[in-house]
Amino acid sequence: MGSLEGSTSHVHSVARALQVLELLAGENGEISLTEISKKVQWPKSTTHGILTTLRDYRLVEQSAQTGKYRLGVRLFEYGQKVARNWDIRSVALPVLQEVNHTFGEMVQLATEDNGEVLYIEKIDSTRIIRIVSETGARLPMHCSGLGKVLLAYKSPAEVKYILAKSGMPRMSRNTITDAVKMNAELEKIRRQGYATDDCEIMEGLRCVAAPIHVREGDVKYAVSVSGLAEVFTGGYFDGICAAVVKAAAEISHLMGYREG
Repeated sequence: MGSLEGSTSHVHSVARALQVLELLAGENGEISLTEISKKVQWPKSTTHGILTTLRDYRLVEQSAQTGKYRLGVRLFEYGQKVARNWDIRSVALPVLQEVNHTFGEMVQLATEDNGEVLYIEKIDSTRIIRIVSETGARLPMHCSGLGKVLLAYKSPAEVKYILAKSGMPRMSRNTITDAVKMNAELEKIRRQGYATDDCEIMEGLRCVAAPIHVREGDVKYAVSVSGLAEVFTGGYFDGICAAVVKAAAEISHLMGYREG
């Protein structure tokens, strides 16, 4: 069984607890203390202490009849909360489809994960030329419309950390690589309510993205429309900007957000 205990950034007791949970998740039924101790190769006393703590927090259950262990009901409760959080896809999809049907451009839904943009839904452009991207793909935050709009609603400390971590590499001649300029850009995004990517991640590609608020008001997701820069101009581009802001507001409302 793999271990991360050699890493100096990991708390050993937490890492061991997670190893036990992974072990129990791989079992079809209950398993005894002795079996667990052998599989993780720890003393029984250490294993028992971890199991007892996990049991106290209902992450592990112990059979009153056999004394054996299995995963606890609390993990199911956590899973349900995660599932409700990811319900954003089913809530947002009809709105995304409507925007795609209206403009024929690529529409995407994303969140931030570990300082990166994570695509969680995508509808391809109906045009012959399509922009290649995939659900589950990741992009830097500083050079994409989705990333910038997600950054704009984070605290200054979070923004500073994410930008320092990514290094703000230049992806095109238009990429913002200076933190001061980025902060000014984020202020502009908050002011106007949407972000644009003007060939910042890829030459010839423009994008508009707007924030999606969840019930508590936090911005956890964003929606975008992307297309060819030569097409995204003038009144057509203005119409897309308005449609993206409207779509984000619709999805926010469906997620339980009420402005003010």
